[in-house]
Amino acid sequence: MPNIKIFSGSSHQDLSQKVADRLGLELGKVVTKKFSNQETCVEIGESVRGEDVYIVQSGCGEINDNLMELLIMINACKIASASRVTAVIPCFPYARQDKKDKSRAPISAKLVANMLSVSGADHIITMDLHASQIQGFFDIPVDNLYAEPAVLKWIKENIPEWKNCTIVSPDAGGAKRSGGLIQEKVCTFFVFFLMKI
Repeated sequence: MPNIKIFSGSSHQDLSQKVADRLGLELGKVVTKKFSNQETCVEIGESVRGEDVYIVQSGCGEINDNLMELLIMINACKIASASRVTAVIPCFPYARQDKKDKSRAPISAKLVANMLSVSGADHIITMDLHASQIQGFFDIPVDNLYAEPAVLKWIKENIPEWKNCTIVSPDAGGAKRSGGLIQEKVCTFFVFFLMKI
């Protein structure tokens, strides 16, 4: 795969390294730093001209900083003549704000989709979106991968009493996604979701 380059944002460098190792590639050189006024600075340390670039950056931890860093990395690769830029975002930022649930409430997931498109992303790969409708916010291809098969395998291999376990979800959306584990007979009892009091 000589025309593929993988770059890591600072949100989860271990994951990026594991992806690169699995593909038999080295991570691309990138330097990220903060100016004294806390602006994010990103420098791509190698040529990406004509390359198929993948940028791995999760929307967890310092969400706003990680999102801005991702947008700058995408734009830096695009203006450096990368042939295609794919953002690999295991945890999509602002995914819970995917609908207008009260007056004057923003649909922030749509805003993030717009920012990713405008920055130059050609393709998005994400996991377990809070709601599948988020894919419709994009005018570019989106692959929403599901963690359920890997979670199911891990549970069966690592939890001795897996048939008697309990799955707990923080909300109704997660309860729907967890329902597949029930159908696979991973657990016999299921807590639908916990109400915040």
